[in-house]
Amino acid sequence: MSKKDVAFIGSIDQGTTSTRFIIYDHNASSIGSHQVEFTQFYPQAGWVEHDAMEILESVRMCMAKAVDKATAGGHNVDGALKAIGLTNQRETAIIWSKSTGVPLYNAIVWMDARTSAICRKLEKELSGGRTHFVQTCGLPISTYFSALKILWLMENVDVVKQAIKKGDALFGTVDSWLIWNLTGGVKGGLHVTDVSNASRTMLMNIKTLDWDKPTLQTLGIPAEILPKIVSNSEIIGNVGKGWPVAGVPISGCLGDQHAAMLGQACRKGEAKSTYGTGAFILLNTGENVIHSKHGLLTTLAFKLGPKAPTNYALEGSIAIAGAAVQWLRDSLGIISSASEIEELAKQVDSTGGVYFVPAFNGLFAPWWRDDARGVCIGITRFTNKSHIARAVLESMCFQVKDVLDSMHKDAGEKGENRNAKGEFLLRVDGGATVNNLLMQLQADLLGSPVVRPADIETTALGAAYAAGLAVGIWKEEEIFASGEKAKTDTIFRPLIDEELRKKRADSWFKAVERTFSLADLSI
Repeated sequence: MSKKDVAFIGSIDQGTTSTRFIIYDHNASSIGSHQVEFTQFYPQAGWVEHDAMEILESVRMCMAKAVDKATAGGHNVDGALKAIGLTNQRETAIIWSKSTGVPLYNAIVWMDARTSAICRKLEKELSGGRTHFVQTCGLPISTYFSALKILWLMENVDVVKQAIKKGDALFGTVDSWLIWNLTGGVKGGLHVTDVSNASRTMLMNIKTLDWDKPTLQTLGIPAEILPKIVSNSEIIGNVGKGWPVAGVPISGCLGDQHAAMLGQACRKGEAKSTYGTGAFILLNTGENVIHSKHGLLTTLAFKLGPKAPTNYALEGSIAIAGAAVQWLRDSLGIISSASEIEELAKQVDSTGGVYFVPAFNGLFAPWWRDDARGVCIGITRFTNKSHIARAVLESMCFQVKDVLDSMHKDAGEKGENRNAKGEFLLRVDGGATVNNLLMQLQADLLGSPVVRPADIETTALGAAYAAGLAVGIWKEEEIFASGEKAKTDTIFRPLIDEELRKKRADSWFKAVERTFSLADLSI
């Protein structure tokens, strides 16, 4: 597209605790954005829910405010907004009524652990145990994935049972819920999902990219409630009347971690880590499906068009990263804002032997222990809140190291890109990466460089790239060249020696082992 042409791309970034709408110009620079936080509910220990209607309203508000801000900045968005991309929290499950558009239960959030009994039951009943579906979908049986949440809703919520029986129920992850409403809702809304979100349900065959009939049959989930699967970059439909940007095509859709990978321009052999509520590390394995032997997930990276090749990834998902900082703030009152943790942790030069493992709802990759619970060990009379704060930051870095160690084993040297010095670079993004101490600790504990881009909000950018690609704003080679052109990246290099790094990793493993089999502690 000519630089003289005015073209803007909108990006809905729907995360675990907030929604944003960002408007980008053809240089992929933000010209207007707005963010709204929404409520997270904890009805019982281990349960996490959202109000799907509140999420919908947050999207409406963010769209309107971002357009207003861009217009106030002198940009004529009307008529020049060419497409919208969407990225969302994955695995969060919603079932709603096709006839009324009303959710039949709160959205059950990805980190919710209520399905652990269903998981144990399936593991005992199915011949392959926990890994029964791995060859088909790349995922172990875990509370994390949407299929288990569907089973819980079908077993425990009468209105869901009745709606399914009447043919009035629709299931979707948050992307499907938003697209259905954005394209008309009860008046002809489109019931779709994309390959990346579908790959996280446990129901999609990662090779055929379609719902797997034997899996649906085994679990007793009716195919009629599931959305149509599309690629990450294609025109899906237009925004309907009553929305702030009515008529604009929705042409990009990816789960948040896949969008961040695209936003970071990760080619085959390159990895990124996103630090948000949780932390998510993905290594692009190209067109190769690698089944992990070290506790990782096999998933889609992206498919940039209906006829484009499918890129796969190895993923390590960490349930609690930034959420541990929120816990320090909201539950313990040790800090009054998340940004304070860096200064507090810098008041000491080590944790004083304290190790904190935030297994609040169990541990995800590479451990997969839903019976784990949080521990803080090594506390002495010398320990103060700065040591605790530093241990919380280190817990994020140790968890990322555990995942990357598994990735190195699974992918091997041929599966990774290294620079001229033989270094494997970890690209990082997400809100927590503004914390320089966290990034330095990460480099120290990995023993390899950490690269932070100037724009750390790569999730929204990835969705914009996918949308712009589908309508001709960008070409694929331009998007992937952006990773090489970044001269404003900040690189953190390790400052501690290998011997100390190993000692600290050994102590971390001792702490992790202490978390196992604690879920049934008496209250």
